Amino acid sequence: MSIVTTIAPFALAIIMLSLGASLTVNDFTRVFQHPKEFFVGLICQLVVLPIVGYLLIIILKTPVELALGVMLIAAAPGGVTSNVLTKFADGDVALSISLTAFTSLISIVSVPYIIFLSIDLFNITYVEKEVSMLGISLKMFFVVTIPVIIGMIIRKVFNNFIENNMKYIEKISIGLFCVVFFAIYIEEWDSIIMFMTTAGTVSLILNISMMVIGFYVAKFFASGVAQQRCISLECGLQNGTLAVFVGTQLFGQNMTYMVPTAAYALIMMATSVIFVILLRKRT
Repeated sequence: MSIVTTIAPFALAIIMLSLGASLTVNDFTRVFQHPKEFFVGLICQLVVLPIVGYLLIIILKTPVELALGVMLIAAAPGGVTSNVLTKFADGDVALSISLTAFTSLISIVSVPYIIFLSIDLFNITYVEKEVSMLGISLKMFFVVTIPVIIGMIIRKVFNNFIENNMKYIEKISIGLFCVVFFAIYIEEWDSIIMFMTTAGTVSLILNISMMVIGFYVAKFFASGVAQQRCISLECGLQNGTLAVFVGTQLFGQNMTYMVPTAAYALIMMATSVIFVILLRKRT
């Protein structure tokens, strides 16, 4: 798994740099103009998603070696992919970008907290490295927060160039995401085959459940159809590269836990594309 452990931090940093390049200060201040939709989306991602993931692990009796992988992907924030697909789904792109921006920055605290809480809840003893919640947060700060800030500075200085090439930047981010998971499938194929039925089942149910929950929660609390579509996609599309990075910091070469993350990455792309196609046929 040496390729994945090597490329994940660099891939994540570049993905977050590209995210920062897509952001402006308005993406952060916009939430104060429409706070209701923002907080609905934020609570669904940061609170409801991990709770649903935990309940599914208990209900489906997911093996301990896979349980943390489920919680890793449940804890991860949305990624750039959600912004792109929200655009194709005629959703609220501004809300999607704002949610991605905030959850990505909050993730340096929320992800370590959820993962270390999960380790205690599941009595996981196979953590290979002596790491602390603060240590993981600091590492995430350097590969998540700092690249986002640098990206925003680049956007400010080279605004016209960035706007003219945003499509290519988005493609690079999605490409790097695919590279990380392609490497996982190559290096861990035997483990993936061994656990795919179990990991695939919990990942599929988690993904579809959160898209449905996000869709109907937003239907009751958000202001319109565009916001409903956005929140549903934000709940279903997670930053798998960030989950991989955190996992490698905790487990090193032991990658069994990564099978649910790999399964979820594959499933979420398929379900979200189907979701977007169905929405576009309705409009």
